[in-house]
Amino acid sequence: MFFRIVQIAIPFVWLGLLGGISFLETPLKFRAPNITLPLGLGIGRIVFQTLNKIEIVLAILMLMTFVKTKPKVKLAHFSLSVIAFLLFSQTVWLLPVLDARAIEIINGNVVPDSNAHVIYIVFDVIKFVLLFALGARITKSYLKIE
Repeated sequence: MFFRIVQIAIPFVWLGLLGGISFLETPLKFRAPNITLPLGLGIGRIVFQTLNKIEIVLAILMLMTFVKTKPKVKLAHFSLSVIAFLLFSQTVWLLPVLDARAIEIINGNVVPDSNAHVIYIVFDVIKFVLLFALGARITKSYLKIE
């Protein structure tokens, strides 16, 4: 029972973190008075490195609940696989690229255009949708909602 409750909670907690940070805090931060681009990027580096670590922990915990409870929902396995792939891609590829760009901008250097930020946002949107679907589907399967 405990693992089922955790399995239902994790996608919604993760969804809230992702939505609150990626889609609310980040764009608003740059509208705050006296926040310069370098200062905003410095804050963003810390926030997104921390969010990434939390996401990794949540993904591992979710995988552990799958091992323990073995959900029979095919969408759940697919969703978690895609979410894990996107998270892995962000961790080993996109975050290092974005971090290096942020450091260059903070140091006053001009950086060439890049689509890495747009790709990161697209990955977050996909994760957001899949986390909602995952949480809703698992909840429905355990509550036997028709």
